[in-house]
Amino acid sequence: MSQGTRARRSDAERTVRAILEAAERVLSRNPAASMEQIAEAAGVARTTVHRRFASREALVEAMTEWATRRFAEAVDAANPDTTPPLVALYQVTANVLRVKIDWGFAMSRAPTAGPEVARVHAEVQDRCAELFRRARAAGVVRDDVDPEWARRVYYALIHEAAQSHGDPDALATRLVDTLLRGVGAERLRDAG
Repeated sequence: MSQGTRARRSDAERTVRAILEAAERVLSRNPAASMEQIAEAAGVARTTVHRRFASREALVEAMTEWATRRFAEAVDAANPDTTPPLVALYQVTANVLRVKIDWGFAMSRAPTAGPEVARVHAEVQDRCAELFRRARAAGVVRDDVDPEWARRVYYALIHEAAQSHGDPDALATRLVDTLLRGVGAERLRDAG
């Protein structure tokens, strides 16, 4: 591949990323925003957006796929298969919250997206289930806790934490603490 071809491909990738990021910002504020509004926010011509994405639906699908890849990369970056379970839980949580906060509009579309997005989410779900099994084996999660139930509660907490748009590290600390310790008073837990 020639230097010129690499430079053009790099420029095209930067343009697509600028459009996707602008679309996330614009559609988060106004889900009915037009392609023209997205182009303006990206600093490109409307024809540039249409050249890259045949329709608004194609753009939203591309955003969802982009965000889903970032989501999977966020999990991978925490090395949940080899890092001690408690450390991995905090790191996965902080990484995933960054993606969910930054790509909230696109991530909200993931459940209804295409087969590639569903495949990636299924892989992440399997890795999360394995992390909870490891956490239970390491004594981080009680033996009597169903790992699948813990994973589902964890997902719900992540969804709620992402809505607050706070600092991902602080949110991760609060979320994992809530997951592992609950919200009840210690004396109440001891009485049960």
